[in-house]
Order: sequence, then structure tokens, then C-alpha cells
Amino acid sequence: MKFFNIFFCFVFILFAAVQYNDPDPYLWIPIYLYPALLCYFKIIQKHIHKMAYWAGFLVFGIYAIYKMFDANGIIDWIQFHNASNIASTMKAEKPWIEESREFFGLVIILIVLCINYFKKNTHSSTSK
Repeated sequence: MKFFNIFFCFVFILFAAVQYNDPDPYLWIPIYLYPALLCYFKIIQKHIHKMAYWAGFLVFGIYAIYKMFDANGIIDWIQFHNASNIASTMKAEKPWIEESREFFGLVIILIVLCINYFKKNTHSSTSK
């Protein structure tokens, strides 16, 4: 589990670093640094209150749902753009490319938070 958190802490910091040229870096840099911080706390075995995870689930989950139904979101990408390749180039030339990438970034965050949250609860219940 420690390797998992080292890997994702590094990945989220890299994700945050490449947001400097994004149209809204003030939003996406903190979004990626939040799970990086939670992964870092898991690495150093610092206690993380469960509300930190629930706040992440709530905020990132609602934002992912928004990105799904947005005018240029995932549903638009699948229905009207035939789920075209969104990773062929780093430059997001079409609006649905940026929105779809942001959605998948939020999904990655939610999966990592979920794994850490449930691993935390499993570990704490067996150690009592």
C-alpha cells in the first residue's frame, strides 16, 4: 500500500505541475494537490480524519457528475464525437477533449481516495 501511495502522490504532483498552462490552473492545481497530500499522509502514516475523504468524495464526485452532463462533457463526447481519441495530442483543440480529460482526472482521484479510505477502515478494524 505504501508503494501505491508513493506512486499516486508523485502522479498527482505531476498532474498539478502540468496545469500551469491550463485555462483554469487556479482550480486544477489544488484539485490534484489535495489527493497528493492525502497520499503523502498515508506514506508517513499520519492519521487522516475520515471527513477529509468524505469531503473529497463529495466535492470531486459532484464535479465529476457536472463534467459528465456538461455541454461538452463525457456524454457529449460519446454521443456526438464517437468517443474520439482524446489522448492523441497534448493540446486540447476541441472543448470536449478538455472536459473529458478533466472528468477522467476526477475519476482517477475518486478511485485513489476510495482505495485509501477503505484500506484505512479495513486496517483500523483489524488492528483493534
